[in-house]
Amino acid sequence: MAGSDSAPARLDAALVRRGLEASRERAKQRILAGDVLVNGRVRNRPSFPVRDTDELMCKGEGLAYVGRGGCKLEKAVAGRFDLNGVTALDVGASTGGFTDCLLRSGAARVYAVDVGHGQLHPSLAADPRVVNLEGTDIRDRQALLRAVPAASVSFCAVDVSFISLTAVLPSVLPFLKKGAGLVCLVKPQFEAGRAAVGKRGVVRDAGTHRRVLAGLCGFFDDCGLSLRSLDYSPITGGDGNIEFLAVLRYDDRDDRTDDAAPEKGEAASASAVDAVVAAAHRALKGERACVSY
Repeated sequence: MAGSDSAPARLDAALVRRGLEASRERAKQRILAGDVLVNGRVRNRPSFPVRDTDELMCKGEGLAYVGRGGCKLEKAVAGRFDLNGVTALDVGASTGGFTDCLLRSGAARVYAVDVGHGQLHPSLAADPRVVNLEGTDIRDRQALLRAVPAASVSFCAVDVSFISLTAVLPSVLPFLKKGAGLVCLVKPQFEAGRAAVGKRGVVRDAGTHRRVLAGLCGFFDDCGLSLRSLDYSPITGGDGNIEFLAVLRYDDRDDRTDDAAPEKGEAASASAVDAVVAAAHRALKGERACVSY
């Protein structure tokens, strides 16, 4: 009976305390994915209050990767990149969903960069193939050069929050080999400007999505990045935002008629942007971080 009088705890913290998840971040991802039940009912709010007497259960097999980002990157790389043996850079690694996906796809080494501390999943932090560069701002070139040789990276994945890709990508380019592949997760809420972001930080307007993507297409070209394809993420962000995947290649301006990449000539067109936004809204509008993987 003493347990029933104790103060309630957050659901994510309770999952870790009871040994159902390894970390708060991992628990949060499971909760947002709709995998956690409290007394038989799905609860998708990490801060949901639970008591010691409440029954907690995690359904299904859980996430395919240590973080939901792995499912997003998987869609972008499948059938497009051979990552066996490559050296990769994960910008905005966080829990390590992208890093996990890269390793499972055959990457020999992954530099996992994040401004935060203690976020990378323990299994990845202990993996000898992973160089954990926590507490590192990708824009601090000198700090990064101490760990990552210039022009040494064959593939880069970018998933950043609270900052625009336009502020990040110029700092990434010096570390890429010519012809390197990139996948950028486009988060409209950090690209559109504050006035275009709705309640709870969600961008719902298709016109805003089109404007963001069209603007980034021009920016990519200015950076020497050739857009190979544009797609939408198979799952929404944790806050319910529709996100997009830009698949790019670095510095192949002299090779733009290559038949091996038939999409790249048309991907940046207005019609392609219109098509991917329309497809995303048909598939994901109304979903909130619980789209089936």
